[in-house]
Amino acid sequence: MPALKAADLKKVKKQLLDARAEIEHLEQITEDDRKPVELDQQTQGRLSRMDALQVHEMALEQERRREIEIQRIDAALKRIDEGEYGYCVACGEDIEEKRLAGDPAVPLCVDCASG
Repeated sequence: MPALKAADLKKVKKQLLDARAEIEHLEQITEDDRKPVELDQQTQGRLSRMDALQVHEMALEQERRREIEIQRIDAALKRIDEGEYGYCVACGEDIEEKRLAGDPAVPLCVDCASG
């Protein structure tokens, strides 16, 4: 499996770069949700403030998850550049094609991921 053809690697690399661009776009459009919440009791009721705080916390958590996904994508892109893509980073064995097709950034084979 890891002996992917150059055309296949190019396709995977494009998928990863497209996914990264989409995540970065989401970062931009949700920027306002991550700004600190103003808790002015004169302009908002208590429930509105609670809702604003909840939206803010959810946006921060989404940002954290997007950062993790970008790290995974960047690591996969690095593995492609280094000729290590398709091999498990823990044991060095091949990662199944179906597994890579489902998540091109996956770093581990099934055995290492479940162990």
